[in-house]
Amino acid sequence: MTKDMIQPGAGRLAHAPADHPPVARAKIGILLANLGTPDNYDYWSMRRYLNEFLSDQRVIDYPAWKWQPLLQLIILSKRPFTSGANYKEIWNHDLGESPLMTITRQQTAKIRAKAQALWGDNVVVEFCMRYGNPSTRDVVNRMVDQGCEKILFFPLYPQYAGATSATANDQFFRVMTEIKRQPAVRVVPEYFDRPSYIEALAQSVERVYSGLETRPDVLVASYHGMPQRYLLEGDPYHCQCAKTSRLLRERLGWAPGAIDTTFQSVFGTEVWLKPYTVEHVAELAKAGKKNIAVISPAFSADCIETLEEINGEIREAFEEAGGESFTYIPCLNDDDAHIAALIEVIGENLMGWVK
Repeated sequence: MTKDMIQPGAGRLAHAPADHPPVARAKIGILLANLGTPDNYDYWSMRRYLNEFLSDQRVIDYPAWKWQPLLQLIILSKRPFTSGANYKEIWNHDLGESPLMTITRQQTAKIRAKAQALWGDNVVVEFCMRYGNPSTRDVVNRMVDQGCEKILFFPLYPQYAGATSATANDQFFRVMTEIKRQPAVRVVPEYFDRPSYIEALAQSVERVYSGLETRPDVLVASYHGMPQRYLLEGDPYHCQCAKTSRLLRERLGWAPGAIDTTFQSVFGTEVWLKPYTVEHVAELAKAGKKNIAVISPAFSADCIETLEEINGEIREAFEEAGGESFTYIPCLNDDDAHIAALIEVIGENLMGWVK
């Protein structure tokens, strides 16, 4: 397919006066969005990043008068040091960036190549971060300047959650309020039960298992946690995580109980979704499950929560409780099956905009 198959839009104005501002050739934008990353792991870079992240009402929904003094005076005085040390452990020192940035750039490059092969070079593919850089604002403005009259916004979260998908959408539409000539926009919904996504997950499990001498006693599917209260308030995340685990188990042809669904990254004093991964893996070890594997189906790319928390803190909890073999199954990242699934989602959501 070629760029001629893109539905026509405004191009340069042939009959405009000489002093008319230039108008770029009409394009269609695909904007991938991930959670975010600090610019570096030093104190001030971490503080800026954590301040933006933890000030988001979608993430911490306590009243500002109650939360901000605690955040600014206590949490941001200490946490940048510990979080920075954790990021330093996993940092891509060769490129001077976090693994999430590296992987998201790789994903974007592959999706761009596939998209342009399918729909021509009138399709612009970029990525942004909800927190940190490249910011949603900067990337959207650049795409509009390039002539993107239509933008498909794609939060890279398989399961929907207010603290991930919704806040990414909030920021995208917040930027729209600042643009003089708004493009037409569409938002990609969650894709947690899409067969091609489940297939990519299953292939990643089979690939890792085929290289192990001892088959794990259980596969733990660890999802990012959230306060249990959010579930009771109508957030569908918990239910979508449970369905992802079930569909993965069914695709693998395993019996009920072969995959445990758990939740990680507990923060604060509230009760969060249970069971907590760090406690559950220790309980497995004490119960005689000495060989386990852990997968993270809620993350489209490896990041601090997988590379440091799962492969660090959670692994240590398992081994200290008597566990012997802990296998971490990487996120789908830029795996070809994953990219194919994402392109499939994009293609469906571009219908009517491209042929």
